[in-house]
Amino acid sequence: MRLLEKQEPASCPSPAARELGDLSAGGNFVRLSWVVSGVGTGPPEHRRCRKSIREPAWWMLVAHWAPEASGAESQLVTATVKVMAAQSWVLGRVKGVAGALRSAGETPAGPGLGLLLAGLGAGGSSGGGGCSLGLETKWQPSCESHVWPLESWLSTWPRQDSQGASRALVTAPQETVPFGDAVLSTWDTCIGSEVCEELWTPHSPHVDMGLDGVEIFTNASGSHHVLRKAHARVDLVTMATTKNGGIYLLANQKGCDGDRLYYDGCALIAMNGSIFAQGSQFSLDDVEVLTATLDLEDIRSYRAEISSRNLAASRVSPYPRVKVDFALSCHEDLLEPVSEPIEWKYHSPAEEISLGPACWLWDFLRRSRQAGFFLPLSGGVDSAATACLVYSMCHQVCEAVKRGNLEVLADVRTIVNQLSYTPQDPRELCGRVLTTCYMASENSSQETCDRARELAQQIGSHHIGLHIDPVVKALVGLFSLVTGASPRFAVHGGSDRENLALQNVQARVRMVIAYLFAQLSLWSRGAPGGLLVLGSANVDESLLGYLTKYDCSSADINPIGGISKTDLRAFVQLCVERFQLPALQSILAAPATAELEPLAHGRVSQTDEEDMGMTYAELSVYGRLRKVAKTGPYSMFCKLLDMWRDTCSPRQVADKVKCFFSKYSMNRHKMTTLTPAYHAESYSPDDNRFDLRPFLYNTRWPWQFRCIENQVLQLEGRQRQELDGVD
Repeated sequence: MRLLEKQEPASCPSPAARELGDLSAGGNFVRLSWVVSGVGTGPPEHRRCRKSIREPAWWMLVAHWAPEASGAESQLVTATVKVMAAQSWVLGRVKGVAGALRSAGETPAGPGLGLLLAGLGAGGSSGGGGCSLGLETKWQPSCESHVWPLESWLSTWPRQDSQGASRALVTAPQETVPFGDAVLSTWDTCIGSEVCEELWTPHSPHVDMGLDGVEIFTNASGSHHVLRKAHARVDLVTMATTKNGGIYLLANQKGCDGDRLYYDGCALIAMNGSIFAQGSQFSLDDVEVLTATLDLEDIRSYRAEISSRNLAASRVSPYPRVKVDFALSCHEDLLEPVSEPIEWKYHSPAEEISLGPACWLWDFLRRSRQAGFFLPLSGGVDSAATACLVYSMCHQVCEAVKRGNLEVLADVRTIVNQLSYTPQDPRELCGRVLTTCYMASENSSQETCDRARELAQQIGSHHIGLHIDPVVKALVGLFSLVTGASPRFAVHGGSDRENLALQNVQARVRMVIAYLFAQLSLWSRGAPGGLLVLGSANVDESLLGYLTKYDCSSADINPIGGISKTDLRAFVQLCVERFQLPALQSILAAPATAELEPLAHGRVSQTDEEDMGMTYAELSVYGRLRKVAKTGPYSMFCKLLDMWRDTCSPRQVADKVKCFFSKYSMNRHKMTTLTPAYHAESYSPDDNRFDLRPFLYNTRWPWQFRCIENQVLQLEGRQRQELDGVD
């Protein structure tokens, strides 16, 4: 039996995320093709959006349809329909789905492939043959509730027993159709469906389905990218088929969903704990097809060897069967060579960063209809990493065009406003779509200016160099004119308030200049369109609030806002080798600095880690403990006592935790204005989307800090007693 998996993008304007299954038994093999989504039904400019717009809450309906067929050809269509919970609907609206399924049976494009569902409100049709086999309700709480907080809207669909499938009225001539839990039974096998999150639940539907005799499991998934997540996704599928046997088809959506998430593909075909086909994780291609030829008898022999499974199977509550009057295989399949298992090839975290955010940037650029990006390039690691992501995007665009991707070619021609243009050199394309700008002040060093210019030359961006001192002096002069007071930097005898205000005005001026040039720089060159402003604040700095509100961290989008400094440095090092960018070496070697305070003898006198009072490595630890482990000050102190027992005393750990939480709570208000960032880490500090904790805290943490202090005193007293005992 041959299994063929086809993965396509979802349509943005439609509330339906579709899954089509086209099983055709003809010749010497059975072909099963999985289409994650079909062609969009909205305006032409939206039809190739790569992930459907998500509503605040939704259910999933899996609809099964068997069109009439003649001769040896039989088809089975399975559609996974996303339904807005906000819509007011009743079971009678299932008529629209049944009608759309019925009309899909005789489309010129082929059985099933013409299925166009615009949601449950789709118009019905009484024409065409075939019948509706059943409608399954699918909804599960999200794998990451901080990404899809739907539990307050919906409750999970309960499992029905064998007699519990309800029936709903549909269009004539068919009066009823099963509505609830069911599996499809052909002459030679049995097929069950899961949807996305159901694979991740403690007791997934495939467990009972497999014990009840289901041999093929399908999953139309909407799983977004997070660094190092592919391992978990593959392990779940292989473990599911290792324990239970069977064939598992996983098709995941691809592309940007219109906000911070990116869906990274990774379609696969697995059987009995082994992988037989692997799809790409990051790609600009809208359609991807996987094929594998597998023997159903291997499933049965595998399951027969697991005696404990057979005992469990005798106790399982059976699923309702919807019988389909054809087979997926035939006797001639004996001549069809079977596929061999393969080893899954994983990307390193640095490779994931080079590919995922770059694909996300491309989707944002082509869908926003802008002419490129504008990036304030400071000569530091963060802005350099952002520039490298755009350069990586240009590489992927050129590669896609070389492979013959006409849709990418059409998009890039629209972006550069040249219908005859064909990108061949990433550096040349980068010069068209990326404008970088070094905004110097009297506090900037020549070294950072040189590093920014050299990197811009090597990636080919259109680079601008300017000085912001006239604007800064005008603003400070205006303040002095109105108040009669002249603020000074700390090195010149000013207070901390004066020092901070003079730093912030420089940072905020850069944001204003960035948007001015993003809107008018192409106009000044006689080119149409505007530019998207890119931010370059990493997740660690955002977590601590080590940024100026409404400075260059305020932008249209931020491709590195969910990535830690440690991972960014690894990515930049990868770019040195992969893209041959030697300018990055000096950027990696230089200390991180904001360059907002006066230089000391022409040298930088300010470093980020000194200003923060902690290292970036420590910040990454704090972030995961605060967000993922849900720790407060005292819980974090207890965990770090063990983690850092070889390097820090209890007093030092206590001081570090107090320092972090004091600054975290003091700057928490800045998280309400963060630029939308690529979601790459589970501890993103963005309270608007991922972190719903308050942004107004008591910065003194009196009760928690008192508990920490009491614990430190007890530990220090115990250590003194132990030392006295040794003496």
